[in-house]
Order: sequence, then structure tokens, then C-alpha cells
Amino acid sequence: MKFAYDIIRKPIISERSMEVFVDKDGNEIKKYSFKVPTTANKVEIKKAVEEVFGVSVAAVNTINVTGKKKRMGRYEGRRASYKKAIVTLAKGSKTIEFFDM
Repeated sequence: MKFAYDIIRKPIISERSMEVFVDKDGNEIKKYSFKVPTTANKVEIKKAVEEVFGVSVAAVNTINVTGKKKRMGRYEGRRASYKKAIVTLAKGSKTIEFFDM
């Protein structure tokens, strides 16, 4: 059995992930990015976000991110691959305070 805190590893805070999205009507769309295990599926991610942050989730999109190649002198290695989840909250849901500035 997976726990909610095992599924949500850490939030991804970058300029692109903190960008404010606006729909056609001018309403703000609440999207948040998280790093999750590669074995997690969308249903598990949705349940974990709802349990940890107490919000209602409308949609979950996932992206498999491959690790970059890195060189150290003549030796070559690779960073670890991970899965990124982009969570869209429902219209009536509150925001996640962790991402507010």
C-alpha cells in the first residue's frame, strides 16, 4: 500500500511551473507541478494530492522526464529519470498555500 506522502515526492517550483494560466473567460486556472515516482498512476496521484492538501482535483497530466547526460572528464553518466505530474484543481477548490508567493 502506498501512502500519500510516498507518492508526492516534492513540488517543482520554476518560472514555467509558477506561470499563471488564464482561460478564455479570463479566469485563473490553478495548475501545480509535482515530482512523483515513475510507478505512480494518475488515480494514485489525484488521491494523494486531495488527501495531503485538502483540495479537489479536476485533472492530472503526467510526463516521463528522462535524465540528462553529464560528463565528468572522460567519464559519462546520466542523471536519474523521473515522472512529473501537472495537477489542475477544480474551479471551486481552494489554492495550495505552498505555491503562493
